[in-house]
Amino acid sequence: MFSNYLIGLREGLEASLVVCILIAYLVKTDRKDALKPIWIGIGTAVAIAMGFGFALEFGSQELTFEAQEALGGSLSVIAVGLVTWMVFWMRRTARHLKAELHGKLDAALAMGTGALVATAFLAVGREGLETALFVWASVHAASDGTPRPLVGVALGLLTAVLLGWLFYRGALKINLAKFFTWTGGMLVVVAAGVLAYGFHDLQEANWIPGIRNQAFDISDTIEPDSWYGTLLKGVFNFQPDPTVVQVTVWLLYLIPTLAVFLAPTGLLTRKTPQPTPPAVRDKV
Repeated sequence: MFSNYLIGLREGLEASLVVCILIAYLVKTDRKDALKPIWIGIGTAVAIAMGFGFALEFGSQELTFEAQEALGGSLSVIAVGLVTWMVFWMRRTARHLKAELHGKLDAALAMGTGALVATAFLAVGREGLETALFVWASVHAASDGTPRPLVGVALGLLTAVLLGWLFYRGALKINLAKFFTWTGGMLVVVAAGVLAYGFHDLQEANWIPGIRNQAFDISDTIEPDSWYGTLLKGVFNFQPDPTVVQVTVWLLYLIPTLAVFLAPTGLLTRKTPQPTPPAVRDKV
């Protein structure tokens, strides 16, 4: 449940901050007449994201077992790819998000109502579709027949909306760079579990061999039905009897991705010393 809460919180907060920045800019520049197109674009984006999520959930139920596993595994891999790109992109652009959105909004205001709707739709829609896909993949990996995963997502989204409103009202100051760095790191850990389970689904679908080659089995030590087994499953998508392929994929994704993500960004942007101008050397 915590992993799904984290997904809802982080993805929802990104969308909430985007909405707050757009609306606050229009209010401060006395362009309240443009609020309606913005809300239309936001509402359309949310509706499409929800429709996409419902289509994934109910559409997959009509498939055979092998087709369901193949679809679930493939979408899990795609979801992890999108989320990985997103966390790196957000860490790099968090400091400049407001300026970037203001620039797009200025251009849209000059072009008219349709451009405003499109700007809001694209800004929120990308987050919504990514959230729907990753939530579906995570719930598919962690679901045990209870509604807890979806409850976690809903609570995360509600928290994100509340934080976004507080941010808009000026009652809350958020260091976006630090927030998205730490939550992004935790999301990479969650994504590793989703990716490993996605490859397990592809093995179940007979797309990848080795379904019977278990790396280890500690079910007797960590019982899947115990409270701690359920906790590990819900937070990290932990499986006590993974295959060799699952363990290999988990390690190959988590270690390098987390190392690169948490590496100091200043190492890449450190200024090189400039040579002393000839005139200064002559004076010395």
